Amino acid sequence: MEMLAPMRLYTLTRRHFALVFAVFLMCFVLTVFIGLAGPKVITENAYNILNTANGSKTGPFLIKSPPLSNYNQQLWLLCTIQMTENNEDFIKNFQMNVELKGVMQDASIMHISDNVHQKSRFLHCTLPQHFCDEFIVVHLGYLNYTQYQVNVSLKGVEEKSQNIQNVTFVIKTYNPKFSQVEIWIRFVFVVLTFIVTCMFAHSLRKFSMRDWGIEQKWMSILLPLLLLYNDPFFPLSFLTNSWFPGTLDAFFQALFLCALLLFWLCVYHGIIIQGERTFLKFYLPKLVIVGLLWTSAITLGIWQLVNELQDPTYQYNMDMQHFQGMKIFFLLVVILYVLYLVFLLVRAWSELKNLPYSDLRLKFLTTLTFLVLVISLVILYLRFGPKALQDNFVPELSNHYQNSAEFLSFYGLLNFYLYTLAFIYSPSRNTLYDSQMKDNPAFSMLNESDDEVIYGSDYEVMPLQNGRAIKTTSKYQDDTDSD
Repeated sequence: MEMLAPMRLYTLTRRHFALVFAVFLMCFVLTVFIGLAGPKVITENAYNILNTANGSKTGPFLIKSPPLSNYNQQLWLLCTIQMTENNEDFIKNFQMNVELKGVMQDASIMHISDNVHQKSRFLHCTLPQHFCDEFIVVHLGYLNYTQYQVNVSLKGVEEKSQNIQNVTFVIKTYNPKFSQVEIWIRFVFVVLTFIVTCMFAHSLRKFSMRDWGIEQKWMSILLPLLLLYNDPFFPLSFLTNSWFPGTLDAFFQALFLCALLLFWLCVYHGIIIQGERTFLKFYLPKLVIVGLLWTSAITLGIWQLVNELQDPTYQYNMDMQHFQGMKIFFLLVVILYVLYLVFLLVRAWSELKNLPYSDLRLKFLTTLTFLVLVISLVILYLRFGPKALQDNFVPELSNHYQNSAEFLSFYGLLNFYLYTLAFIYSPSRNTLYDSQMKDNPAFSMLNESDDEVIYGSDYEVMPLQNGRAIKTTSKYQDDTDSD
């Protein structure tokens, strides 16, 4: 059985726990208010094309972007077709031809691709709306030119052209003011995370790593990953015209989020198992489930990136074969993860509800995690509305940010969640502990369970009976009480 290094969790009263949750919520609300005062995330430039030079409502249309800098980060060109009064719903397959040019600083024009990109798209119009569904024409993950010129033609909608009332193109880019705010926000969280990581490591310096609890071991992994999630390399995106910094940021985010999912599985299962946790039986099933989620996300992101570098008009959910199969596979793995987590939670709750210290660990982690998940679901609903599960995973995800509060809420929520766990799971300053005492036969009885409190304990752990440790009041305590 393993010995558990002391945690601040065991020394806190109900009033202290209430204060911890209050501080957590206050910090989160403060970031939301800071975000509300911040600039808008996305800037839009709309081009309403009522008539063209050749009188055609299907193109070619020439759209010129406003002057751009690296602070604009990315560019989306979207198209919306407005129809006259519809008598019926219809879905029309059409051909989209796109020619993309870039303008250099010396005003010279460069062809980004020698060929005109041809893509099949669907025009979906529903009653009683006059606007058909918006579709993305071009997405650029990084900006290599000061201005872009896009020539778009729509082929295959000629029979519907008499019903076309207007064609609107919208160019969306990141707001340069928001990009500057984002740099500072990420920098602040990087500094805070580095300080918290150093303090947590410093608090555990006098304990042997083999004596750390499973929560403490996981925090020593999650905190450095949180540092990468905040991305100390993010300013490279504005210093270089390359796809690499943005890809690195997405990789770090996926890695941290999957590690957090793995942390929940391991902790809820680890609280139940008080013995040695073997790799094959304990870690491998969890790694397989979370690894499938991570692999699906990374594969989709890399696939989109590689194809976008060759063809800016590429859209994975329309041009990728077997996309629906990958989507179903991803959802099935998510369902499997949720069922496994619920099973571990119910099992831990039923087996540990009468054990004082394990029960305390379980209640705190469950309460804080549930609070974080509820806030996350509220943010997702406010951000996407009822279309939260729509197919907009990769490039479209960013252009739904409406203000800095939506961006700050996610970053602040995850950062303060990890900071709170680090505070709770770190030993208190006045903890007295000697990691070598387990080598003394006089203290051999202390090595039986995670539930014992090493500092100032009034309990000692008796040998296991029926797989459970039985706590009794120590003889020393009885003698003290009798005196």
